[in-house]
Amino acid sequence: MDAEQQIKHLGLELPKASGPAGNYATTVRTGNLLYIAGKAPSPVNGVAPKGKLGREYATAEGYAFARSACLEVIAAVKAALGSLDQVAQVVDLHGSINAVPEFEEHAQVLDGASDLLASVFGPAGVHVRSVVGVSSLRNGVPLTLKVIVEVKP
Repeated sequence: MDAEQQIKHLGLELPKASGPAGNYATTVRTGNLLYIAGKAPSPVNGVAPKGKLGREYATAEGYAFARSACLEVIAAVKAALGSLDQVAQVVDLHGSINAVPEFEEHAQVLDGASDLLASVFGPAGVHVRSVVGVSSLRNGVPLTLKVIVEVKP
């Protein structure tokens, strides 16, 4: 099943691709690589989540935020390429987690995005990744994701 069909099969609805939060491009394609700028979780009931993992939010909530931010990433990919079926491979996922210094479950939080990418793209969704804890993020969001995908020729 291709990625477009898989989105429907999973009952997912992509948000409208959001624009940049500053003076930069949402996506940049160079050769067969598409770089997707940092994406934060979608608003919940019209309100953007704000706070730190380990204080306002538990690991399970962080997992849901990573999944939500990943839907934002996928929407940006679709907007840039016209179809998710143009993705040859998700190459790299980087997560920045807004967390208290004692928080240590960064990997479990980022699994929310990794699990979604594997569900949507199958083996092509399996990627390398890195995750770091940070003391703050723009507008106080709990996390951001940055992704690189390979585009089919």
